[in-house]
Amino acid sequence: MSCFVKKNIKSNRFITLCTAPAAILFVIFMVIPTLNVFRMSLFKRGAYDTTETFVGFSNFEKLLTDTAFIRSMQNTLLLIVVITIITMSLALIFAGILTREKLKGQSFFRVVFYIPNILSIVVISGIFSAIYKTEGGLLNSIINIFTNLERNILWKGEDMVMVSVIIALVWQALGYYMVMYMASMSAVPQSMYESSGLDGANRVTQFFQITIPMIWTNIRTTLTFFIISTINMAFLLVKAMTDGGPNGASDVVLLYMYDQKNNGVYGYCMAIGVVIFLLSFALSALVNKATERQTLEY
Repeated sequence: MSCFVKKNIKSNRFITLCTAPAAILFVIFMVIPTLNVFRMSLFKRGAYDTTETFVGFSNFEKLLTDTAFIRSMQNTLLLIVVITIITMSLALIFAGILTREKLKGQSFFRVVFYIPNILSIVVISGIFSAIYKTEGGLLNSIINIFTNLERNILWKGEDMVMVSVIIALVWQALGYYMVMYMASMSAVPQSMYESSGLDGANRVTQFFQITIPMIWTNIRTTLTFFIISTINMAFLLVKAMTDGGPNGASDVVLLYMYDQKNNGVYGYCMAIGVVIFLLSFALSALVNKATERQTLEY
């Protein structure tokens, strides 16, 4: 018995020594800065002045009346909802087609769809900026082939800029999630499709009643990951492609926080950071709760 206890102690010490460096780095670079964000959100501090003045929740109260912040939050929520629905739907459909249908060049299509994910977001913003050019842009040139426009569409104008951002972000993320779903779908036993086919189920019925339920755990995981990553990717793309313009029409909440940092209002900036943190946590919890269901086994 004593030998068994000694082995357990040695094993626990070894595990502690292996995990301690990662745990220490996590605390130093994640936990402490996060707690400091919450602390600084209660203070007023300038860009070059280290003096901090405690103001309580006044930074958060200011957010409620800040029209620019409200607009950036609305844009962020719009992107999260629309991009998530479009990207997840298309990724599932294309994954189902490439997994179950016998198409020529399946490997080629997989590579083509995945290429946008390995490109830098700056490169993607440059590509779509060229596509969206008013004069001589690829998109307007194609439209002019089939229709005679009196004037070219302003794809980066106030009315269309959010649509342009959505298209670019969907294009960037689609291939990655399609490949993830293809990996899950390939693990579904073929016998399940064969038996349902004998009962008269067509491809569409099999997709919704067999494929989707069998990979539901993966869908739940990717939804949570995608929502959080969309907040970050929207900031990077908008910063590189439109910088929040024109007139704040494409401003997102992370970009607005970044601009407040440049303006030197650090306390106010940290208050926005707290709101983003709570928003991400709330959306993740909401998605997990809404998609909760019994796991199917085979």
